[in-house]
Amino acid sequence: MEMVVCIKQVPMVSELPWDPATGTLKRDLAEGMMNPACRHALEAALQLKARHGGRITALTMGPPMAEEVLRQALALGADQGFLISDPAMAGSDTFVTSFILATAVKKYCPNFDLVLCGCYTTDSETAQVGPQLAEELDLPAAAFVEEIAKKKNCLIVKRLSDGFIETLEMDLPGLVTVSTRHYAPRYFSLAGIEDAFPDAAPIRTLSAVDLGLERGSIGVQASPTRIVNVYTSRTEKQNVILRGAPKQIVEELLDRFGDRIGGAMGKDIEK
Repeated sequence: MEMVVCIKQVPMVSELPWDPATGTLKRDLAEGMMNPACRHALEAALQLKARHGGRITALTMGPPMAEEVLRQALALGADQGFLISDPAMAGSDTFVTSFILATAVKKYCPNFDLVLCGCYTTDSETAQVGPQLAEELDLPAAAFVEEIAKKKNCLIVKRLSDGFIETLEMDLPGLVTVSTRHYAPRYFSLAGIEDAFPDAAPIRTLSAVDLGLERGSIGVQASPTRIVNVYTSRTEKQNVILRGAPKQIVEELLDRFGDRIGGAMGKDIEK
């Protein structure tokens, strides 16, 4: 079973340096990590490989420092990695990113059976690249998948949709985006780390020229999305002091805040 796992290096949650002029992240200034949902997608691929055999190709797009997440993927059990990196691709939105990823998959992984992506990334949370990539590759797709089972030439997947678990059958080749509710990521092994860092590690860097892409078709100039404004949301707090007997305080608390408490708990609160 030939699998491609699209992973992304995202800034640490505590470090999100924005460029106010362009509305884009200054990725070279923040310490990076593998996007959490992509870790779950990689784990799903590793479990499928353990059951059915095959190979896993890790694919990422970003600056040269994004090679780090490819080496992490190799340490966990991926077989090879491709880093798509070119200054001309900087600022690409989800539409252009999915186009670039699709071009790389078609050229360097043409015989794939399954593409796996994280359901969203922590630096944007659009959840768009996976479905757009499926459209670019003309594949059947399922988003926010929680369980994957292979049955002959198809997949049986379960996903959460509108609070319900759907069970779907999908032909291969196909694409899934994996949720973060299942497929808990494994830890790195010492042997895996050793395999990921030799000089001959199976990682290849691809430029726009390697992919046969013209500069006018990638980057900011080709992206239809425009960032109008970037701002940090602010939360204002107000202290409320309730006085009186315990029963009186509880009754007043439920009168004033019962709807909010019930909403947070997911059920109605009866007095």
